[in-house]
Amino acid sequence: MVNEKMYELGSKKSTIRAIFEYGRKRAAEVGEDHIYDFSLGNPNVPAPEYIKEAVLDIMTTLPPQAIHSYTVAPGNPQVRDTLSQDINRRFGTHFTRDNLFMTAGAAASCTICFKALAEEGDEFVVNAPFFPEYRCFVESTGARLVVVPADTKEFQIDLDAFEKALTPHTKGVIINSPNNPSGTVYSEDTIRRLAAILDKKEKEYGHPIFLISDEPYREIVYGGLTVPYVPLYYRNTLVCYSYSKSFSLPGERIGYIVIPSEITEFGKVSAAIAGAARVLTHVNAPSLWQLVVARCAGKPSDIKPYEENGRLLYEGLQEAGISCVKPQGAFYLFPKCLEDDDYAFCERAKKYDLLLVPGTDFGCPGYFRASYCISNDTIRRSLPMFKKLAAEYKK
Repeated sequence: MVNEKMYELGSKKSTIRAIFEYGRKRAAEVGEDHIYDFSLGNPNVPAPEYIKEAVLDIMTTLPPQAIHSYTVAPGNPQVRDTLSQDINRRFGTHFTRDNLFMTAGAAASCTICFKALAEEGDEFVVNAPFFPEYRCFVESTGARLVVVPADTKEFQIDLDAFEKALTPHTKGVIINSPNNPSGTVYSEDTIRRLAAILDKKEKEYGHPIFLISDEPYREIVYGGLTVPYVPLYYRNTLVCYSYSKSFSLPGERIGYIVIPSEITEFGKVSAAIAGAARVLTHVNAPSLWQLVVARCAGKPSDIKPYEENGRLLYEGLQEAGISCVKPQGAFYLFPKCLEDDDYAFCERAKKYDLLLVPGTDFGCPGYFRASYCISNDTIRRSLPMFKKLAAEYKK
C-alpha cells in the first residue's frame, strides 16, 4: 500500500529526536531546571544583530516582488556573485556565480549531490563517527553507504582502513569537518593524504571519485585552528555549506553547493545537480534568506559561548573520570562510555536526567555524543550528575 522504506523512516524517529522528545516530557514532570539535555544540535547563541538589521532593511526598502518572488533554480544571480566573491576572498579561489547552487541548507545540499551522482551499484564511503542522516540520504538514491571504522585515538581518519574501503564501485566519499559528533577538525595532513589516495584510486579505477565536503560548522573552530578548504587539495570536490550554525539560522534553511570548474565534466555535474534539485522539488532556495546571507557574507560570528561551554564540559568530564578527545570545533563532545554498551550507558544516565546520544547511531559503538550548544548554567549544574553517574561504575 505504501513504500515500506518511507514508512520505516517516518514511523521510527531518529534516536536524537526521540531523546529530545523524551526530555520535553520529562521536563514537564520535574521542571526544566532539572533536565540536562545534551541531545540536539540546535544553536543557542542568538543570530547576530546584523541578521535582524539586514532583514528589516530588505523588507522596508525593496519592493515585494524583489523579496518574495521565485528566483532562478540555482539562486539569485547577484546573491551568487556576492557569495562567490566572499569565498574567493577567504580561500584564494576563483569561483563565479556559475560555481554556486543555492539550497535549503546543508541537508538539501548533500541530498542533491547524492541524487545527482548515484547510479545503480554505486557506493559512498563515510568515516565513522558520522552524522546518522547520511545513511538515509545515500540509501534513498539506491546507492550503498560504506562505513570506515573510527580512529578513536584522535578521530582523524584511519587512512589505511579508508583506502581498503574503496572499490571500483566507489562513486563518492563524504567528509564532515569540523565533525559532528566528535568535534574534531581534519588536519591539513589528513586532507592531503586523503586527496592523494583518491587521486591514485581515480587512476586505478578509470573514473572520478567525488569528495562531498559537508561544512555547516566551518566557522566554529577553537584555538586558532584553520579548517582546510578542500577544493584547494582535491579537484573533484563538492562543498555543501549551510548558514544554520555560523549565523544561528537552522530554521531558515539556507545554504549552497560549490561546484568547482576543475571538477571532471563540470557542465554535466552542474546539470545533474540542477536535475536532482528539480526531482527533489527544490524550486529555489528561500528568496528572502538568499538576500539576507548575501548582505551578511563574511561577517564574524560569536563562537566564544561555544568555546567556553566546550572547555567547561570537557574539563568536568575529565574530572569525573570520563575520557574524551578535546573539542576543536563544532559544539559536540564524543566521550567514551564507562561500559561497552553505549545504549545501556545512556539509559543509565537518564537516572540523573542526563540526556545523551549513543555512539552506535554515529557508527561508533561504546561512545556517546553530548551537544553543548546549551546554556552555560545547565552545563555547570550537570557536572555533579556526571560525577554521580561515573561513581556508579567505580563501585
